[in-house]
Amino acid sequence: MRIAVVGAGIVGVATAYELACDGHQVTVFERRASVAVEASFANAGVVAPGYVAPWAAPGMLGKVLGQIGRRDAAVRLATLPGPALAGWLWRWWRACAAPRHLVHRNAMLALATASQARTREVAASLAIEHEHASGLLVLLRSERELVRARAGLGWMTEHGIAFHLLDAEGCRRTEPALDEATPLRAGIYQPGANVGNCRQFAIGLKAELMRRGVDFRFGQSVQRLTPGRPEVIVDSVALAADTDSAPARPQLPRSERFDGVIVCAAIESCTLLRPHGLKLPLVPVYGYSITLPVLKFETYPDAGPRGALIDERYKVAISRLGDRVRVAGSAELGGTAERMRDAPIATLHRVLQDWFPNAARHAQAQAWKGARPMSPDGPPVIGATGLPGVWVNTGHGSSGWALACGSARLLADAVAGREPAIDDSRFSPLRWR
Repeated sequence: MRIAVVGAGIVGVATAYELACDGHQVTVFERRASVAVEASFANAGVVAPGYVAPWAAPGMLGKVLGQIGRRDAAVRLATLPGPALAGWLWRWWRACAAPRHLVHRNAMLALATASQARTREVAASLAIEHEHASGLLVLLRSERELVRARAGLGWMTEHGIAFHLLDAEGCRRTEPALDEATPLRAGIYQPGANVGNCRQFAIGLKAELMRRGVDFRFGQSVQRLTPGRPEVIVDSVALAADTDSAPARPQLPRSERFDGVIVCAAIESCTLLRPHGLKLPLVPVYGYSITLPVLKFETYPDAGPRGALIDERYKVAISRLGDRVRVAGSAELGGTAERMRDAPIATLHRVLQDWFPNAARHAQAQAWKGARPMSPDGPPVIGATGLPGVWVNTGHGSSGWALACGSARLLADAVAGREPAIDDSRFSPLRWR
């Protein structure tokens, strides 16, 4: 079939790859000038199936309310909720019930496990060069954090997720550069997890796709879809500018016909599908990151982390990417991508300094803020929309990199009418009807 993919973040590029592997003729529309420029640009890079879980969890509401007003809050409301966000929060609160949470968490684990395996398979078969390292260490600063963490270890054991519960000394053997002055009670090490540069992977995948004849339409914004059989009409416009400071100016519109369309346009997916009666309850959750060069010393050649770490108290990830370290965290509801707030950035610098003091050039930090589309119950939105010839693959929240390749394979199976490798019912775009 001749298929259009709307959006070239990591999910869109991975989807295009799986469709091309199935023999489809693929065209990718992307309003930016390259792949993985928005939500996929500077994420934490952590791929850890055991750590992929819905936001909607028992006790989460109390945790969020308890952080209101704190400058180092892991979750914050940037503005008072409008009707759309208030509706999302209501659905999210309902999904926090323990039985629903467990169902959604198990579904996301199955997808994350399949996705990690597929990512490694694709990277190896195509020899995609991207910065990566193995292992994830979750740092627990206090006894209270350890008690809370123990509650989830049984679930990890039940689902075959390999981990080691380490004392402070064991944590420092795993990550020798950890500062001894920072209080550390214990850590949970997952050897099967890894960290990788999402954008580099996407760029490598794009190069392979172009060699296979996939048509990338950069600087082209899809304005409207017209679902139908046997063809779907895609109306797009070329953008005269594509910068963060200057708004893009639309040119003459262009209409094209495809056998099918896959919408991977993050939060803009809602805009394209809403006129046809499909209202996806997704909201942008903004995440922050800083990327810094690692310092090297003559007496101690590497003062930074070896792999990936998560500070459980602040929900901040520290990832090793080649000669750089990336620190990512915060979840901001409301506001805009353009307004960079000082408090979340300060927390990222502080957490890095706590664990790896003077290990990186803080003055050279590159700050980033990106919008991640998130569903209220947690699982992404993957599959047929009920509109003729239109599928969707979006809503991955903060786990887009961890779920991208698995989601793409699941979507390609749906297009081909194949039996999926995992149960896909929890990812249906129609599950809120």
